[in-house]
Amino acid sequence: MTWSQVYDPMNSMVLSTLLAAIPVVVLLGGIGVLGMKAHVAALLGLLAALLVAILGVGMPTDMAVTTALYGAAYGLLPIGWIILSVIFLYRLTEKTGQFNILRDSIAGLTPDRRLQLLFIAFSFGAFFEGAAGFGTPVAVTAAMLMGLGFAPLAAAGLSLIANTAPVAYGALGTPVIALSAVTGLDLFELSGMIGRQLPFFSVIVPFWLVWAFAGRRGMMEVWPALLVAGVAFAVPQYLVSNFHGPWLVDIIAALVSMICLAGFLQIWKPRRIWTSTGIGDESVAPVMPRHSHSNATVFRAWLPWLILSVFVFAWGTPQFKAFLDSIWIARFPVPGLHEMVLKVPPVVAEPHAEAAVYSLNLLSATGTGILLAAIVSGLVLRFSPIGLVREWLRTIWVVRFSLITIAAMLALGYVSRYSGTDATLGLAFAQTGWIYPFFGTLLGWMGVALTGSDTASNVLFGGLQKITAEQIGVSPVLMSAANSSGGVMGKMIDAQSIVVASTATNWYGHESSILRYVFVHSIVLASLVGLLVMAQAYVWPFTELVPPYTPVAPAAGG
Repeated sequence: MTWSQVYDPMNSMVLSTLLAAIPVVVLLGGIGVLGMKAHVAALLGLLAALLVAILGVGMPTDMAVTTALYGAAYGLLPIGWIILSVIFLYRLTEKTGQFNILRDSIAGLTPDRRLQLLFIAFSFGAFFEGAAGFGTPVAVTAAMLMGLGFAPLAAAGLSLIANTAPVAYGALGTPVIALSAVTGLDLFELSGMIGRQLPFFSVIVPFWLVWAFAGRRGMMEVWPALLVAGVAFAVPQYLVSNFHGPWLVDIIAALVSMICLAGFLQIWKPRRIWTSTGIGDESVAPVMPRHSHSNATVFRAWLPWLILSVFVFAWGTPQFKAFLDSIWIARFPVPGLHEMVLKVPPVVAEPHAEAAVYSLNLLSATGTGILLAAIVSGLVLRFSPIGLVREWLRTIWVVRFSLITIAAMLALGYVSRYSGTDATLGLAFAQTGWIYPFFGTLLGWMGVALTGSDTASNVLFGGLQKITAEQIGVSPVLMSAANSSGGVMGKMIDAQSIVVASTATNWYGHESSILRYVFVHSIVLASLVGLLVMAQAYVWPFTELVPPYTPVAPAAGG
C-alpha cells in the first residue's frame, strides 16, 4: 500500500516548516552549540527525524524505520568505505615515514604555508573532487595538511572551505547528470549555466581560503599566486563545462591549476615566508632548509598518491564502472519502501513513486579503488600481507565513531527525503516571490547541508526549482543550475564532511569547533552565489549569461 507525502501536516506552512526543521536544529545545535560528539548529535538528530516523520507527518512506522536503515547502508557504502580506505592509505605512508618526505618535497616547492595550503587544498583537492567526490578530497587534503604540520583546525576547516568551487562537477560530473535526469532539462545547458556561475567563485575561493588562514595582510602578500591558481582553474572550468560537458571539468581545471601554480612558483616568491601552521597566527619561524632527499626518494614518497590518483580516476570513469558492474553487482529493491512513497504536487508536476533500490556495487565503489591503491602502495612500501591486514583492522578501530556518525547522518537525510519534510522546507523557500532566485540558491545550500551531497540536493530539489522558476517567470535552467552552484557552499558545513575532516586530522570529538569555524564562511559565500543568481535573473549584462526562456502559460483556471 502506497503512502503519499504531506507537506503541510499542521495546516499552517509556518508551523509545518518549524516541525520539519526540528531534526536539523537538533543535529546542528547539538554539534555547534552544545558541543556534543558528532555521533551522539547525529543519533539524536536521527531520532528526531523519525519522530517527526511518524508522529508529525504520519509516515508508517515500519516504512520510516526501513528508510533509516536504507540511508545507513548508503552511508557505510559508498561513503564510509571511502573514508576507511583513504585513512588506511594515509596511515601506511605515515608509518613508513614517507609522509615526512612528501612534506619536505612540498616545502621544496615553496616553504610558505599559505602556498602549500593553496596547492594542496585547492588545486590538488579539486582533482580528487573531479575524479571521486563523496568526501575523498577532504579526506586526502586534510590528511596531507596534517602530515605537513598544520594545526588540526586549520587542516580540517581550510580543506572544507577549499572543497567548494569544484563540487558541482565532482565525481566526473555526477551532480549535473543527476540534475538533468530529475528536471528533464538539457544536460549541456545545465553544465554550461553552472559553468557561467562557479568560475567567478573559482577565482574568489583561493583568496578567501588564504584570507581565512592568514588574514587580509597575509593574503595580499601572495595575491599573484592566488590569482594564478584561481584563474588557471576558472578558465578551463568555463571552457570545458560550456563546450564539452560536465564529465572532465574538474580534472582538466585542476591539472591546469596545479601546473600553472607550480610553474609560477619557480619564478616568483613572496617577500615574507609564512611558516606558521595555525589559523591567523603571524609568528614566523626560520625558513626550513631545502631537503636533501634524492629524486628517487621523493618519487617513492609521492608514489602512493600517484597510485591513488590513477585508481581513483579509473574508478571514476563511467565505462570502467560499467565494466566492473557487469562482473558483479547486487541491486535490492527495499521491501516496504521501493515505489511505496508518492511525491505529489507542488513538489513535482505529477504524482511520482520514489524508487528505493540499494546497489551493493562493491567492485565499482570508489572506496574499493582506493583500498586497492592502498594495498598496492603498501606492498611497494614493503608491508607484508599480514601487516597490511593488521593495519587495516587498526584503521577500522580508529574511524569507528566516524562510520557510526556517517551512517546516522545518511539515515537522517533519507528519512527527511522519503517523509517529505525536506520538501516542506523547500516549499517555504519557494514562497519568497520575485526574490526567489536568491532564496532558491540558498535552498541548494540547505540541501547539501542536509544530505552531504550536491548530487542528493539536486535530486531532492531539482524538480521543485524547475517548477517554481516557471511559476515566477525566470529561467528553469538558471534556477536548477543555482541549486547546484549554491549547494557547493553547503558542502563545508554538512556533518558528513565535518566528520571526514575530523577523522582525517585525528581530531575526532572537535566537530563543534570545525562547524563554528566554517559556518560563517559557508553562509556568506552561499549568499554571494545567491546575489549572482539574482543578477543573472534580472540585471543586464548578467542576464545575457542565461539561455533564452519562454514562460509557460498557466493552466486554465489556475
